Amino acid sequence: MEVPAPRLLLPAALLMLCFSPIQCSKDLQGEITPQEVKFHSRDYRNILQWKPNALSSSEPHYFIQYKIYGEKQWLNATQCQGIRGLLCDLSEQTSDAREYYYARVQAALGGAHSPWVLSARFNPHWETSISPPTMKLEVTDEGIVIHLRAQNSAYMRRKGHCVSIRKWHRLIYRIYITCDDVLQEERSLDVCAPELLIADLRPRTTCCLQAEARAQRLGRVSAKGNKFCITTL
Repeated sequence: MEVPAPRLLLPAALLMLCFSPIQCSKDLQGEITPQEVKFHSRDYRNILQWKPNALSSSEPHYFIQYKIYGEKQWLNATQCQGIRGLLCDLSEQTSDAREYYYARVQAALGGAHSPWVLSARFNPHWETSISPPTMKLEVTDEGIVIHLRAQNSAYMRRKGHCVSIRKWHRLIYRIYITCDDVLQEERSLDVCAPELLIADLRPRTTCCLQAEARAQRLGRVSAKGNKFCITTL
């Protein structure tokens, strides 16, 4: 008697493979793996950011670790364990601006863990961008007095006071002065003398001012700050 061919043997084997826990776990690992892990730094506020995997429709939990370049041991960023967001503030962990750092991110969902995704090597001193200075205007009989102050960094002194970015950079301020809607002049001001008098202005003249900061050694320039306007006496 002829024995029928096992027609369902191959499809059944494939079905078992597709639904095996190991295969499903590997698929899920690939779907949740974080993308584009990068440091973004401004005024030494060092933020690690990443993007979710485009293949995933779920929101995994993320775990972040960091280390100093040359060290073997990875350390947990304790404030960024099992988080849902897509950034982690590592300013405290990367507070030595002279050092180089790495960070990495892992995603977890439903018992599956993605591979660790590594950032590029990061150095706060060379890679942070700077903000424009804060500006305060005062009008006197002599003219307009401009008071400028560098922004504080994200770093803190032992007594809890913020550290100015002047600790790491010698700044030059560039001031743009527009009076009655006409660009009047541009002035440069050293950070060591953060006060400037604009004199010889006509009475009842409205002047608007903006300032930017320049770290000349690094060739770095901030954006222009907010525009402030004041009218002479």
